[in-house]
Amino acid sequence: MFRPVTTIATALLLTLSGAPASMATAEPAWQPQEPPLTTPWTDQVGPDNALPEYPRPQLTRERWLNLNGLWDYTGGDNAPEQILVPYPPESALSGVQRHDDRMVYERTFDVPADWSGQRLILHFGAVDQRAEVSVNGRQVAVHEGGYTAFDADITDAVRPGEPQHLTVAVSDGNETAPYPLGKQRNDPGGILYTGASGIWQTVWLEPVDPDHVTGLNITPDLTGFDLTAATSTAGGAQVEVAVRDGDTEVTRTTGPADRPVRVDVPQPHLWTPDDPHLYDLTVRLLGADGAVLDEVGSYTGLRTTGLVNDEQGRPRLALNGKIVFQHGPLDQGFWPDGIYTAPTDEALRFDLDKTKELGFNMVRKHVKVEPARWYYWADRLGLLVWQDMPSLPIDLNIPPEDSPPPSEEMKANYRAEWVDIIDQLRSSPSIVAWVPFNEGWGEFDTAEITDLTRRTDPTRLINPSSGVNCCYSLPDSGAGDIYDDHTYVGPGAPTVTDGRAVVDGEYGGLGLAEEGHLWPGDPSAYEMTDSREQLTRRYGEVSDELARVIEANGLSAAIYTQTTDVENEVNGFLTYDRQVMKPDVASVREHNTAAIEAGS
Repeated sequence: MFRPVTTIATALLLTLSGAPASMATAEPAWQPQEPPLTTPWTDQVGPDNALPEYPRPQLTRERWLNLNGLWDYTGGDNAPEQILVPYPPESALSGVQRHDDRMVYERTFDVPADWSGQRLILHFGAVDQRAEVSVNGRQVAVHEGGYTAFDADITDAVRPGEPQHLTVAVSDGNETAPYPLGKQRNDPGGILYTGASGIWQTVWLEPVDPDHVTGLNITPDLTGFDLTAATSTAGGAQVEVAVRDGDTEVTRTTGPADRPVRVDVPQPHLWTPDDPHLYDLTVRLLGADGAVLDEVGSYTGLRTTGLVNDEQGRPRLALNGKIVFQHGPLDQGFWPDGIYTAPTDEALRFDLDKTKELGFNMVRKHVKVEPARWYYWADRLGLLVWQDMPSLPIDLNIPPEDSPPPSEEMKANYRAEWVDIIDQLRSSPSIVAWVPFNEGWGEFDTAEITDLTRRTDPTRLINPSSGVNCCYSLPDSGAGDIYDDHTYVGPGAPTVTDGRAVVDGEYGGLGLAEEGHLWPGDPSAYEMTDSREQLTRRYGEVSDELARVIEANGLSAAIYTQTTDVENEVNGFLTYDRQVMKPDVASVREHNTAAIEAGS
């Protein structure tokens, strides 16, 4: 949710921060804190290299200014200090390592001289949970929801020839606020983890022509794609789409701006996990005289997702019209040094590389939305993605029958942010399924939310309630394309009863506590093993049973818990610090390949 505003939030800023941090007289030098566990990338992070990569791979421009780095920070009633953006205050990499319900970030920046005459767009990858943004005391944006990108045209707030003062006032109460938050908690433990407040994705600035492309919506199929270029133009402009396969241009198409343009690709090379072929795109916005007003880069992969019946008439998940068993880990996206924010782009890619190495062809992104570069790596490496909606707050200490339903405000926030998430991610070819609810956490109006999801994106499968058989889930609505069973250790053995495919949305959870690689507290898992050899053997036994269920029941997908340990959970393939791969990779890969072959 983004809305530009024109009033100045002076009272709010004074309440939050007193005086600007830049006015402090004895500000200590920034230093990272010591995390309970360090990853291989912890020591690579510093003020001069805080996530320097271009943050939006599917809509690129050559000119931009990264605003990551050291900012002045005032949290709650604490003294002003410095923070390393975009690492959340709770993280060691931020230099703060605590939670504050209310935060004020401040910094100055200079507008490059050669940007004169351009509109200036300020971008935020994500700020959790509510942000008010001001430039030189003029409020330019208010945004609610911790998982979606937002931007603001700050041109009219900029003062020529002097440093610009940027202020971001944030509030984040974790589970005490009425917003989706996934597994973040103020008091973490068990399957709930440390929260990540404030700015946790890249902040950046770019210059654009007054007439420019504001967004791309790319919908692929087996012969090409439809592309809608949203623009700032009043009307009548055209877009030119050039498609390249490597260094060779294969087609060029022109059509109206702000409307779908059909692009047929000759001799189409389809995208699959085994062959994640991507086409590079150049999209130009053309004025009435044919002059180029704006030019952006992008990419796409040609693929479809859907259901087909197998030889026994059972509905199965399909990719490009063919049955493909989808097998992958539950991926939660937490880090011991950065909490919600991977320390580096190499680290962000690392978990996906290991997922491929283990022989999987998919990943379930669990109740979290990642930065755009994570989906870029999934697109490029070749992993199917099931995208969860972050859950609304729920108290897991209350029995399901006593758990109160979400408030109307929570429902409204959920609906708005879910639509924004789908719109933000919809052009990524790796995403093949949307998952609105997990185990009934904050679940409401399931059939209606399924319909909302379908209207927002009619091209992907919908798994309305992962773990509908357990926990806090409402009774099965029968909606969507997938019936999803959670059974630990499992695997579960759901059977086809209607036109939906059946899947094991979670199973496994085999644990091993690796001394020297443990988060403070008692380690836990659904079943503990006492050695890497025993863990490898048990994984093989569970996988053999999975292969039997696939063939007997027509199971379409299985998601193993999980990619890495997360805080006190030790049921990951990797330790939480990413230092140790616990089972034997060759054995796991052999079993995963066998399961995929059994169901494809």
